[in-house]
Amino acid sequence: MNLAIFFEPLPEEFYQPHSNPKTFGASIDLFIHKFPEWRQADIALLGINEIRGTGQENNPENRPATAVRRQLYALKKGTGRYKIVDLGDLLPGITLEDTYLRIKEIVENLISQNTLPIIIGGSHDLDYGQFLAYENLDKAINLVTIDSHMDMSEEPGTLPYRQHLQRILLHEPNYLFSLSQIAYQSYFVEQEVAVVLEKLHFETVRLGQVHTNIQEVEPVVRHADMISFDIRALKHNDAPGYEPANPFGLTGEEACQLCWYAGLNDTLSSFGIYDYSPALDVRQVTAATIAVMLWYFVEGYYHRKNETDFTSNKFLKYAIGFHDNPNKMVFYKSKVSDKWWMEVEPLRSEKQAKIIPCSYEDYLLAAKGEIPNRWILTQSRLA
Repeated sequence: MNLAIFFEPLPEEFYQPHSNPKTFGASIDLFIHKFPEWRQADIALLGINEIRGTGQENNPENRPATAVRRQLYALKKGTGRYKIVDLGDLLPGITLEDTYLRIKEIVENLISQNTLPIIIGGSHDLDYGQFLAYENLDKAINLVTIDSHMDMSEEPGTLPYRQHLQRILLHEPNYLFSLSQIAYQSYFVEQEVAVVLEKLHFETVRLGQVHTNIQEVEPVVRHADMISFDIRALKHNDAPGYEPANPFGLTGEEACQLCWYAGLNDTLSSFGIYDYSPALDVRQVTAATIAVMLWYFVEGYYHRKNETDFTSNKFLKYAIGFHDNPNKMVFYKSKVSDKWWMEVEPLRSEKQAKIIPCSYEDYLLAAKGEIPNRWILTQSRLA
């Protein structure tokens, strides 16, 4: 497929090569005169300037990806032999729905060639197009969203960027296995919404839990096929490029840590960061924060360990028995990274067991005779 027809090249300011060949920008292939060969790339960056999901009209001056590129491409190149392309900015569709379908087609094609798309958006509802890309992949996917809000409003007249999660949950055919929400703030979330996610056996992680022990959030991120990151999850001091202002949220350091975890995730196949408005980012603080977040994501990607074959000698296998149950709970520990996974047996024998990421704390809990909450949630979804 010729993806070039959907994109416009980078602005003229990027035509001059970086004077330092060791910068990030000098190490990747940019869409300037010729569309990059994306089929051979590990990662493809694409900008989306679509904001009609917020009730505003698209503005040619609103270019979030351009602002981020200025900061990102000036950073020093990290480790690894980069095979990264920048496809430019997506040409929006005639309608917002058309833009969703364009994102679907582009992300689907990139994933089919094992090229991981990084979307720099636009309003958060654009992750609906990112989600649609998985419709024809014949697998149930795990979605992780990082946001201070749970965008599932059902009120009449609600704008798309406030209800995109609702649309994902109700999408038919249903190919969503799990939804995990990280860094939500309880005072922004209606109790009914939290109850719905609980009844669906989805995992939610409050902002305070991230602050307390971010390492316990790593298995949640490691479970994702797709990640949707709303910049509103960050506190306003670290990322003032959104409104309304929120004095609380993730720190820039925590956001970078989550992006590092995401890049390391062997199963993650798409990553989107949304809701950045350059017009509100007077001193380019948010652009600089997002740039470093993406730098850590790429760095994590080039440190992947390919830990997906649990029958290999890369893993130690532990079986824990329970005094009142003849079955055993099985855990796997990587000899390379020291990360943990656990095997979840479905209630119905005709279904296949599922191996999911977990933490060392989950293993210790099972060793004490208690069943970890992640195990319970997963078995409930398998049922």
